[in-house]
Amino acid sequence: MGKKTELKDHKEIAKVETVLELLRKQTPLTVKQEKFCNYACVKRFLKAKGDSVKKASKQLKACLAWRESVIADHLIADDFSAELADGLAYLAGHDDESRPVMIFRLKQDYQKLHSQKMFTRLLAFTIEVAISTMPKNVEQFVMLFDASFYRSASAFMNLLLPALKIVAEYYPGRLCKAFVIDPPSLFAYLWKGVRPFVELSSWTTVVSSLDFEESLDFNDFAAYPRASSLRFDSASVKSTAKIGSCSSSRFSFTVSHHLDSLKPWYLSLADTSASKVGPTSPSAALISPLNARSLSFASPVARTPRGPPATRKGLFPSTPLPQRVTAPPRTSFLQSPATFFRRDSHVAAKGERCRESFLPYVKFYRRPYDEMVYRSKMRPPLGGLISIVSPHITRRHVSVSQRF
Repeated sequence: MGKKTELKDHKEIAKVETVLELLRKQTPLTVKQEKFCNYACVKRFLKAKGDSVKKASKQLKACLAWRESVIADHLIADDFSAELADGLAYLAGHDDESRPVMIFRLKQDYQKLHSQKMFTRLLAFTIEVAISTMPKNVEQFVMLFDASFYRSASAFMNLLLPALKIVAEYYPGRLCKAFVIDPPSLFAYLWKGVRPFVELSSWTTVVSSLDFEESLDFNDFAAYPRASSLRFDSASVKSTAKIGSCSSSRFSFTVSHHLDSLKPWYLSLADTSASKVGPTSPSAALISPLNARSLSFASPVARTPRGPPATRKGLFPSTPLPQRVTAPPRTSFLQSPATFFRRDSHVAAKGERCRESFLPYVKFYRRPYDEMVYRSKMRPPLGGLISIVSPHITRRHVSVSQRF
């Protein structure tokens, strides 16, 4: 086994050297290009092209030309001050295997107001920040595309496909997983037709955030005091019982019974737990600050108690409606009924796999964006002028008399 691994390593080293020789024969490499074309980089290009030396060298040459045109080595945070303030694309953190997780929350109007080159630069800048934070034994990252701000499926497709193409051609072997979250309704049909032609389609999964409502953990916000301070704390509101009031975990609406009162109604932050509508047993479902709603303001269907429907008494007996019978699925002679069950089980198993794969990244998707935390992860020169100058400044104490 040791001899086989040594032979394999020698073959890989020889292929890497051959790719670099082909590149140097065409055009001499600069110092930055030599630093970029290290052993691990060339190995990823060879693996993406099936260990073909010619194809790997051709793709690597195109990647170097693209980096020169996009100026990937000179991207700084000062060029994207508006995007960083709005949190359109940022590094949310690292998963359990130390892979960086990037989130893209671009709106539909972004493509109308910005050019395609500006989006490419923003994508390259975010990827470069993620790569700079990778440990030595990690080479891949995770991408989350939030499509909830898009109303058009074709508009989001015009954003997703160029992003996946850039990652496939210029960052081969870097993508571990990509998730498309809450896309428009017609996106599934467009993605089904385009998927066979997308190189990274097998690494891309479409999920819905509504399937993970019960997995929301508020303890993840503890590291962000500014965001956690805005949450509603039901323990801070004292419980008071009032007659004829509508209660909710957010507010209470009280109507006064005195006709000569100047304020027959008023709003307060009191939690009237004694007059709450609904089940009060310990086995009742708990209400979280996000889904807390007053049953008095809910729809008539929500206020109707569950159980058998009440019979309406009238002068004439009502005619019973015929029961609805569902027809069995049509089958042909060439298709067995067992195929329907296999298809359903396959879809259910695929949905369960998608759910399990996205479950570790729900906390990154729910976590609020903090610009200062994201800027702290940028290494020079990506962080801009502040990150370059601040580590070299030697500050000394100045008294008040010396300042004025």
